[in-house]
Amino acid sequence: MEQKIVIQLEAVDIYQGDNLVMKNVNYELKTGEFNYLIGETGSGKSSLLRALYADVPIHKGKASVTNISLPNIKDKEIPFLRRKLGIVFQDFQLLFDRNVEENLIFVMKATGWKDKDHMKDKVAELLSKTGLKNKGKNMPYQLSGGEQQRLSIARALVNDPLLILADEPTGNLDPISSQEIMDLLFQISKEDRAVLMATHDYSLFGKYDSTKYQCAEGELIKVD
Repeated sequence: MEQKIVIQLEAVDIYQGDNLVMKNVNYELKTGEFNYLIGETGSGKSSLLRALYADVPIHKGKASVTNISLPNIKDKEIPFLRRKLGIVFQDFQLLFDRNVEENLIFVMKATGWKDKDHMKDKVAELLSKTGLKNKGKNMPYQLSGGEQQRLSIARALVNDPLLILADEPTGNLDPISSQEIMDLLFQISKEDRAVLMATHDYSLFGKYDSTKYQCAEGELIKVD
């Protein structure tokens, strides 16, 4: 299967307000790849991820995600960009007043899905894929932390994105749940998608070794 470039950054500077957070960032990620993003708190990991989904503007350098140019992206183009990628957060960010199925349907409706049968089929597919097949009617608070994170991954996959951005997805989980999430994310990266995962948990690298990039002193450096 031919790999597609999903992230391409050339000489990119990333700012938070007026503060330069990262400078001269060069980076490329293709489908079929899983990359770690590591670095100390405040080193720029989250700022880099936010820049990739256009929550932080890029004013200098060349940058594209899923073939959409990021510098000077218009507000009306941002929802289109975000439909082509999935975002997984440390704190899940689920809707706790809706059950598992309704959490997925909410995202579908928000991104333009209309066909109820198609939506029903997709929900079933996603719950099966993420190990939540029998949890569709459960409320999020009835799920374990690992199950809540699997639901957030299911939500990120609603629109079949080429790219998953995961910001500390195992940060609130016990070791067994963390392993389940890593198994799932690695599997996703083998399905003609790419995964970029920010993490502080270096213990994961023993079993789940993959390419690492470190944010340090305002730069992005590939780590051997």
